[in-house]
Amino acid sequence: MMFSLKEKGQGMVEYALILVLVAVVVIAALTIMGPLVRNVFSTINASL
Repeated sequence: MMFSLKEKGQGMVEYALILVLVAVVVIAALTIMGPLVRNVFSTINASL
């Protein structure tokens, strides 16, 4: 099945939007969970 150039471009845009959505979710998760993870590593470091 041959795709036209317009359909290939549409597919690339959809993949780019999914990638951006995943990046935003990861950044939000790291922003929310960052202090918690830092405290856990600080506690482990202090106990060593």
